[in-house]
Parts: sequence; C-alpha cells; structure tokens
Amino acid sequence: MSTPKVPWKAVIGGSIGNLVEWYDWFVYSSFAIYFAASFFPSGNSTAQLLNTAGIFAVGFFMRPVGGWLLGRYADRKGRKAALTLTVTLMSASALLIAIAPTYEAVGYFGAVVLLVARLLQGLSVGGEYAASATYLTEATPPGKRGLASSFQYVSMTAGQLVGLGLQIILQNTMSEEVLKSYGWRIPFVIGALGAAVVFYLRRNLLETEAYDEEESEGEGGDKSRGTIKALMAHKKEALLVIALTMGGTVAYYTYTTYLTKYLANTAGLPKQTATLVSFCALFVFMLLQPLAGSLSDRIGRRPLLITFGIGSLLGTVPLMTALSSVDGFLGGFVLSLLGLIIITGYTSINAVVKAELFPTNIRALGVALPYAIANALFGGTAEYVALWFKSSGIESGFYWYVSGCAAVSLAVYLTMRETRDAALSRAEQKAGEAESVPIRL
Repeated sequence: MSTPKVPWKAVIGGSIGNLVEWYDWFVYSSFAIYFAASFFPSGNSTAQLLNTAGIFAVGFFMRPVGGWLLGRYADRKGRKAALTLTVTLMSASALLIAIAPTYEAVGYFGAVVLLVARLLQGLSVGGEYAASATYLTEATPPGKRGLASSFQYVSMTAGQLVGLGLQIILQNTMSEEVLKSYGWRIPFVIGALGAAVVFYLRRNLLETEAYDEEESEGEGGDKSRGTIKALMAHKKEALLVIALTMGGTVAYYTYTTYLTKYLANTAGLPKQTATLVSFCALFVFMLLQPLAGSLSDRIGRRPLLITFGIGSLLGTVPLMTALSSVDGFLGGFVLSLLGLIIITGYTSINAVVKAELFPTNIRALGVALPYAIANALFGGTAEYVALWFKSSGIESGFYWYVSGCAAVSLAVYLTMRETRDAALSRAEQKAGEAESVPIRL
C-alpha cells in the first residue's frame, strides 16, 4: 500500500490566507498608537485610543457573523469560492484603512471608513478559519490530515511574526512623527498587496472531492446544506466544538497576544526584551506545529488534546506565577516556550478535529459558527479578563480562570470520539470498507 502524499499546493493555498489575516489583525492593534490621532479630535490621546479600540472590538464581534455567512457560503458554493471571497474581503479592508482620510481632512468620515474596514475584516476572519480548515482537511488524504491542517497555525503565527518584524523595522527607521503622519499606512498597503497575491494563488486551487460529490447529487445536492436547520441536526457536535475550543483559545491568547503585555506590565521587563521573548518563543512554536500534527496522524487526535488539557490545567498557575517574576530574556523565553509547547497539543490539530466531526453538507458552517462564538466569548475576552483581575488586585485569579477553562475542555477530550479515521467522502468510505473486508482463503 502506497503512502499518501501531502498536496502541498492545496496546503499553501488553503492556509496562507491566515498569514495575511493575522498580519492585518496584529498591525491594527499594534499601530493604533500611531494612527488613533488621525481619526479623532485632538486633545485627549486616551480617548483617541479608546475610540480606536472600540472599533477594533466591533471587528472582533463580527467574527460569529462572518462564521455564519461565510460558513454557509462555503457549504453551498464551495470551499474554493469561500477561500477566494475571504481573501477579497481581506484585501478590501486593508486597502480601506491604508487610504482612509484623516479627521483633519473630512471630520468623522475617516472614522466611518475605519469602522467599515474593521467590519469587513471581522467578517473575513470569521469565515477564513472554517473555509481554510475545511479545505485543508478535505483536500488531504487520510493519514496526512493532521500534518496538513497544522499549517493553519504555522501561517497564523507567521502572520504575527511578519507584523511584529515590520513594526520593529519601521520603529527603527522612522521617527515617531513620521509614523504618526503617514508611516502607519505602510503596513496596511503591504497587507492589501499580500491579500492580492493570496487571491491569485487561490484562484488556481481545485475544489475538494468531498464537496464535488455533494454538489453532484441531483441538481446541486441537499438544498438544506449550510443552513442553521441542518446544523441543528448536529447540535451535539456544535456544542462539542464550543467546549473543546474554550480552553484552547483562552490559553492561546494568553501565551501569544497577551504575553508581551504581561511580561512588560507584571514582570517588569523592558518592552524591547518582552517583544523579543514573544518573537523568539512564537518562532519556535510555529516550527512545532507540523511535528505535532504529523504525530496526531500516527497516534490519533485525542492523545494530543488530552495532553494539552492536563498540561494547561496543572501547568498554568505555576507557569504564570514564575513568569511574573522573571528578570531577563532567558527566563522569559524558556517559560513562555514551555507554555506554547503545552498548547501545541491543541493548536496543531484543532482545525482538523472540528472538520472531522461534521458531514460534508454542513462541515464549513459546523466549524465556523461554534468556533467563532467560542472565540468571541473566551479568546477575544482573555486579555480583558486578565486586566480586570490585575486591576482588582487579584491577578492570580486569571491563572485559575485559564485553568478552569482548560478543565472544561479536558472533560470533553476525555469523552469525545477519536476522529482521525473519519471518512470525509464516499470514496474514502468505500476504501475503508474494502480494507475492513476479511480475505477468504
């Protein structure tokens, strides 16, 4: 029996949009200190940042809407069509921010343009994850799906690293005045151009066999596919996605987006050192994803998820406590990397596990909507919960909150079925049946 091969063109085309998405997501939040004054009246820098942050939050809570609309679109019009649409929305949102007029020129109209761009970006992010997860899972043969789907988090992490690297370059080559004047627009121009390149790559992708089978049934197949009604027939799986995402997304945002602020504000590391710790730890974390994804193809998905659940449940409090008192790069790097190694058991395979839970007619929406809801409720609020505990004088309470979320997900991992050998198309199902037929002598 020949070893299945990874369709690398499909993997690159299906996952690279995550790089652009997370690059755009990162540069908005990190460059807000430079462009906030461009869109709101001068005089109160805190109010400017709060207004900009409010627009950022609106984009985050558009993710469930994007998950619903684009998940439905992927189930009804195809995975390739959804991937092309999400990257179009990416490019449009980045371009709108890049060219948005300032408050000085047109008053609040510039802020309206910024808001529209963030709404589009929220829609795009909400749909990109599910379209990418579904495409990568369906386009890859059994035995290689864990490896292929792990590139979602490779590309997502790469997007953060590219954004962080560009920020470092611009901060060291431009004065703060130039960055506030026009330099902040450069990252968004780059984001729009990057999305255009991804659009070209995705236009040349092939549709998945599983979707083509569904489409060929009758005249367009099941008319209820991609609908909430069809999703309700799989309520257990939808709730499973929310529960298994809960602990993973809280831990992920804790050790990635919140980590730099935590090292600077709580541990007291210089911002440059905290940034370097995050960059280096994320780089190693990115390289670990394919290794863990490939391991899941050999031993199954549940062992990795259970390892993450136990590690996060038992390790968060001592790890975060130790991180709060680090006094240099090495200590911060080692402890941060340890946390990221633990969550690799979740990040490397969470996309493929969710896709393997649902049938073809509802797979994209089944991944998109519950995941987006869990992200909005738990991932998107992780930093705010952490800061609330800190401002209340009980920062350690956040550590226990992360552990509690991990405990809920661990209970799910221990009781859920193994999904590694799920047949995603009729051809795979027939092949599995043929292998299970005993040979008669």
